[in-house]
Amino acid sequence: MDQKIALVTGASRGLGAALAEALAATHHIVAVARTTGALEELDDRIQAAGGSATLSPMDITKTDAMAQLCRSIHDRWGGIDLWAHTAVHAAPMAPAVFVDQKDWSKSVEVNVTGTGILIPFIAPLLGTTGRAVFFDDARAGDKFFGAYGATKAAQIALARSWAAETVKTGPQVHVLTPDPMPTATRARFFPGENRDTLSAPMDVARKLLTQIA
Repeated sequence: MDQKIALVTGASRGLGAALAEALAATHHIVAVARTTGALEELDDRIQAAGGSATLSPMDITKTDAMAQLCRSIHDRWGGIDLWAHTAVHAAPMAPAVFVDQKDWSKSVEVNVTGTGILIPFIAPLLGTTGRAVFFDDARAGDKFFGAYGATKAAQIALARSWAAETVKTGPQVHVLTPDPMPTATRARFFPGENRDTLSAPMDVARKLLTQIA
């Protein structure tokens, strides 16, 4: 595999899109997200900057689709150098006693089950020298963040276990904490916040990538 390959799950917007653009300077990007239009816009930006991407409009909770994607990556490139996992379901804020069951189920499906499906599929593509990156925004236990906080914490617990298990064998597994950004997800959580005080996603992406260089 001569060309470096980076897989970004949740690449259509926010931090995922910024990471894909930042990585495109040195990697071919495999961009995964459900929103085709946003992926196409990402591809336009990457190509305008001289990079290249393969768009995969998929739902990470669809096991067969993820298995096929990983097989296709293996057949085409043999593996990947980096996986950045930013796909997340942000359920509406609500007191724990009023969490909607559909929101709870979707949060578990995307944030926990989806990650549990992806790790066994992607680990062989990373081999012993690749890097996997997860992002912890530390909402566990905060009031009104029950569904999001609990399921995101479960995702990060799984990632930290994988990191501990691969210290000596690889791949390298990182859990990083991004600075607050003016993303659509954060706007849902903090609708009255002064967004001018937040860090631009591209600045955050570049900062995070220096932490795993």
